Amino acid sequence: MHLLISNDDGVFAPGIRILAAAAVRRGHRVTVSAPATQQSAMSHRLTINQPMMAKPFALDGARAYAVEGSPVDCVRLGRYLAENEPIDFCLSGINDGTNLGTALYYSGTAAAAREAAMLNIPSMALSIEEHASEEMIEHLATFALDLLPYFEQRTMPRLTFLNINAPAIPPEQLKGARLCPASDSFYMDSYVQRSNPRGVPYFWIGVGAETEPVKPGTDVDLCGRGYITCTFVGGFLDNNHLFEGMLSTRED
Repeated sequence: MHLLISNDDGVFAPGIRILAAAAVRRGHRVTVSAPATQQSAMSHRLTINQPMMAKPFALDGARAYAVEGSPVDCVRLGRYLAENEPIDFCLSGINDGTNLGTALYYSGTAAAAREAAMLNIPSMALSIEEHASEEMIEHLATFALDLLPYFEQRTMPRLTFLNINAPAIPPEQLKGARLCPASDSFYMDSYVQRSNPRGVPYFWIGVGAETEPVKPGTDVDLCGRGYITCTFVGGFLDNNHLFEGMLSTRED
């Protein structure tokens, strides 16, 4: 298969290099198109009003570009750069830090996979808890690549991608993998307020933000209990039926 690999941590992050190397060893053709710098929490940002540099860089067995842009830019540009060689699958990651539950709304890793799905390219977003060892990252790369043959015979709906998260524990201690829903517990952010030398206040978002209570059986719950979690994410949700009387109350 021809794989497009991107991320939001940047081209020099260990996760993307381990993933690309594992894909090359499997015999896949690999195109890496990833941000030149850290782009975490960029969500679905698209560059419109400024040019983007795409510099080739050396990566054994792969064609690779460092893009001055967002993760979404990297996927779109990566497909363009491989125009004469269609992409069969997109892998985004392996991210340093999980993208569970409502983190999907902020994640650049998830946005890259979502963009691929919007472009009719089947995709996965791959993330692992912080402080994971190379062995743990390698195991997640192997797990993801082992799933690719399954999708050669099955089509994901447009806008749908597979979000995979792993805890940072030795592979032999993992409890297995689970297909599960994403948690709907939202972050309850706090901010640290300080003042600059001129007395103007500025704010830092707090570290280790708490969330609302987590429902059992969701991705946050299961990953915290030692499982690799797999969640299919995407599609438009139409709630018009909940508000059918809205226009009847409008005076013309």
